[in-house]
Amino acid sequence: MAINGVDAPQATVTVVHHSVHGHTRVLAEHLADGARVVPGAEVHLVELRPEDVVEGRWRNAEVMALLDRSDAIVLGCPTLMGSVSAVFKAFMEAAFTPFVTQGWKDKLAGGFTMSASQSGDKLTVLQQLSVFAAQLGMQWIGVADMPGNNWSGGSRDDLNRLGSWLGLMSQSHADLGPDQAGSRGDLLTAERYGERIARLTQRWVNAVPYETSRMTEHEARALSASLREKDGAPASL
Repeated sequence: MAINGVDAPQATVTVVHHSVHGHTRVLAEHLADGARVVPGAEVHLVELRPEDVVEGRWRNAEVMALLDRSDAIVLGCPTLMGSVSAVFKAFMEAAFTPFVTQGWKDKLAGGFTMSASQSGDKLTVLQQLSVFAAQLGMQWIGVADMPGNNWSGGSRDDLNRLGSWLGLMSQSHADLGPDQAGSRGDLLTAERYGERIARLTQRWVNAVPYETSRMTEHEARALSASLREKDGAPASL
C-alpha cells in the first residue's frame, strides 16, 4: 500500500489467542481491527483450538510457521483460576523450539486477557505472558492509554477503564454472551492497542537495519566455560 506515492513500511502482526466462550475472541478481533488500520500492516488472527492439544501437547505446524515469520506476536487468553487457560499453556510449552533456537528473539510482543470478575487476578496472566515473551527474547509493548473510570464522572465505557498498562485487560459478565463481551471502552482500548503495536512494529523492523544475534544453549555454555578459563575460575561453586 502506498501513502502519498510512497510504499508504506511492511510489518506482519499475528494475534494468537484462545477463547472458551467467545468473549476473548471478540477482544482479539477488535485488537486485530486496530492493527489493520495501519497501512502496510499484514495482520493475522489465529485462534488456538483444543483439538490441537494431543496427549497434553499443542501441535500445529502451520500456526508455528506463521508465527516464525511474524514481526510481532500478540498473545491472548481468558484468565481462569488466576492463570492462563490450559490450551494456551499447552501452546506456550510448544514454543520450546523457538526458545532453544532463539527463533522469536527480537520480535515484538503484547498481551491481553479477559475475565468475568472485575479483577479476577488478570495481572497474573499478563505477567505470565510477558515472562513467556521475555524468555523467548522478545520485546514487550504495553498499553499506553491513561486510566479511565477512576473519578466520579467516569464510566464503564471509558478507555482503559481497568487501569492496566502491562497489557490489555477486559471484563465480561458471566451471564452474557460474546455479543456483549467487554464494554465499548474495552473494545476501543483493544483497537488502540492493536494500532499501537502495528505502528511500533513498523518502526522496529524498518527504521534502522539490525541483525539479530542468536546463540544456542550449547554455545552459551561454551562461552561461559571460556570466560571461566580466561579468569581461572572453578567450573562450579
